[in-house]
Amino acid sequence: MENIDPDIPQPVEADATNPVSADAVPPVTKENEPRVVLTDADAKDGLAKCARCGATEIALNVATGMLRCGFCRFEWTADNAMEAFNLNGDISGLTGIVVGSGSSDIVPTTEEVLTFKCSACGAEVVIDTNHSTQARCHWCRNTLSMNQQVDNGAVPDMILPFSVEKSTAVERIAKFVGKRKFFAHPTFRAEFNAENVMGVYLPYMVVDINAHARLSGQGEHQTRSYTVKVGDKDQTRYDADLYDVVREFDMHVNDLTVESSSDRIDQNTSQNSNNIINTIMPFDVENSVRYDSNYLAGFTSERRDSNLDQLSPIAHTQAEDVARHRVNSTLTFYDRGVRWSEEEVDVRGQRWVSAYLPVWLYSYQQRKSNGKTFLHYVAVNARTGETMGSVPLHQSKLLLVSGIVQLVGTVVGLVLVAVGI
Repeated sequence: MENIDPDIPQPVEADATNPVSADAVPPVTKENEPRVVLTDADAKDGLAKCARCGATEIALNVATGMLRCGFCRFEWTADNAMEAFNLNGDISGLTGIVVGSGSSDIVPTTEEVLTFKCSACGAEVVIDTNHSTQARCHWCRNTLSMNQQVDNGAVPDMILPFSVEKSTAVERIAKFVGKRKFFAHPTFRAEFNAENVMGVYLPYMVVDINAHARLSGQGEHQTRSYTVKVGDKDQTRYDADLYDVVREFDMHVNDLTVESSSDRIDQNTSQNSNNIINTIMPFDVENSVRYDSNYLAGFTSERRDSNLDQLSPIAHTQAEDVARHRVNSTLTFYDRGVRWSEEEVDVRGQRWVSAYLPVWLYSYQQRKSNGKTFLHYVAVNARTGETMGSVPLHQSKLLLVSGIVQLVGTVVGLVLVAVGI
């Protein structure tokens, strides 16, 4: 039986005279160029000197989240990036494309911040040479050399400082691995040392989206159920009314985070476990500060190598997911489910800001018997302490234990049958 959508509370009504598919990302042309927020307007040399003594030997004090002068111990913090650049403006009024300038003037050359390509695993690592002359890859811990330098990548608009100390990260990683050591590969167990954790800033784009969504399809509401005999078996049958369902509303997505390193976007589960990083989200990006390379002291960072054109489809797909989740609370009447046949998300405005987000990483490059390698790692969100990771398994031991469990189950079953239980 087909019906019109019943009188069920719906999201905001809106004009949908010219809906545009989310796939139709407006190209960046001269007529539609992004409006740029100059996040580096007053940056001169990329270094914030101590306001008390003028020294430049400055590093992050993780315990306080503030920058500390190495000479006079004075501490301060950079301006909140969201407030400084008005990035928390009303999303409902957002139109077109707005982007941060990426602080490109802070590092006009590669004299202060260098990017190296690791010869062992291929990762690109950014090093602040004001604080370090030698670096190691945070993924495989290979030592990097000057001969592996590549063109410098984009410098972010803002940075979220570490607030979880290394000692805490070491404890969490040791606890995570300890729970899984029984089935871990013996080589990994012998080589594991949680002290090898490294702090790294990973590149992300933080996106605000002002959009209009329209979803249409059909939903089923069950009217009765009954049992019929089919051969020797009983089957449950259902009767349901069929409704045309439409949901149309404005949506405002705040601080959506999108990975901007092509290596991290790669979700090839046969070669890496990149999906782990997504499991330690979210980050409190609203507490990010203006980019200052002093925050990099003692840490490494990874270069952003993906531009807005490459990341827009990912952000818009996530916006569609948000739209589907948004309407779920209005679909309780359709107890047999709703099948959407059309999904349209018209992105009216979007605001992009590049950011460094902090993660503690313990990595392990497993070399398998067939010569292939697989990158395992344990990651700790350096703001919340959320921990997730993977460890290489001892397959023979896992199969042996599984076989024993299955054998015991079979024996117990036979005994129960024999005694008539």
